[in-house]
Amino acid sequence: MRKLTILLAILGLALLTGCTAWFGAGSVMQAIVSIGFTGFMATVVAQLAVDAILGLAWHAACRDIPLVQLTVSRMIRDAAASCLPFSQLGGMVLGIRATCSSDLFAGAKGRHVDGSEAACANLVDITTEVMGQILFILTAVLCLVAHQQSSPFARPVIIGLVLLSLGIGGFIYTQRRGGDLLKRVGRKLGHNMAAQWQDAMLSSADSIQERFDAIWSHPGRIIQGALLHYVGWLGSAATIWIAYYFLGAHLGFSGAVAIEGVACGIMSVSFLVPAGLGVQEAAYIALGSAFGIAPSVSLGLSLLRRGRELVIGIPMLLLWQGMEMRALRRKEGNIPPAEGNGAPAASPVVLQKPHDPTRK
Repeated sequence: MRKLTILLAILGLALLTGCTAWFGAGSVMQAIVSIGFTGFMATVVAQLAVDAILGLAWHAACRDIPLVQLTVSRMIRDAAASCLPFSQLGGMVLGIRATCSSDLFAGAKGRHVDGSEAACANLVDITTEVMGQILFILTAVLCLVAHQQSSPFARPVIIGLVLLSLGIGGFIYTQRRGGDLLKRVGRKLGHNMAAQWQDAMLSSADSIQERFDAIWSHPGRIIQGALLHYVGWLGSAATIWIAYYFLGAHLGFSGAVAIEGVACGIMSVSFLVPAGLGVQEAAYIALGSAFGIAPSVSLGLSLLRRGRELVIGIPMLLLWQGMEMRALRRKEGNIPPAEGNGAPAASPVVLQKPHDPTRK
């Protein structure tokens, strides 16, 4: 898996470099510079507003964890997927780790979350996000067909949307019955593992299933989370619309929804490619051309989006490192200092022979 991810990253970087060379580095840089500092900061502020909506969507489904803790954990998860050489799966691992921490900000109250609860919360958030994404991609296809009835992207995206719906249905079934499946595996492998390992596996399965059942016992919250994610996806289309506006491209909001939705459906298929290198650029160029936007402008938009992700993501990763260091110092502070590390040495116990009064 690691070798495949590295190979896909190299191919994506080669595609990005090829697109820049083909359309001319000068024209691409001109498009990037034309947005100006004000336009770039407008896209950053718009993305921060979208991040706040995503935090609300997560908290709607998992209300036992504080809102600030979930929002920051979500931003760290996205930052790891977009700024580090990881796929989206690697970003999820960091998101689970961040969810476990209660030290989000100085003075902000967080709650300690164990690993199983954090994993369940992240999986549920991804599930509700994909549910909202399916509705968003469907909206984008309708906007694309309304603009161009014979669009070559419509049929492949609809097929991918059906497959994505089947996949999320199986994912939901696994969350509802995952503990039972894990226990069946544990019982079948019982004669091949130690008794204490089998007991631990069955106990973990019960714990995980209880957490999933507690979340899925409130279907109204799941629906609310999915709808908020749909609003968040519309917000991401709004950031694209703002960026195109400052780049001088004439594009309506429905066109921005079509471009962002179809591009997001394409990038979902390539989730193993770190940060969607090359795939994002090719999608924006092809879809932008359907709306009469110059390829150099769409390529510049994609590069601006990556710059925005770095501006938001790097501080979030530094915050996460600070959280980890603070937790490590606190853990070390609970251990009494050992001898030789500045602690006074213990006084040796001297055993004296009792005095014999008859002895001269």
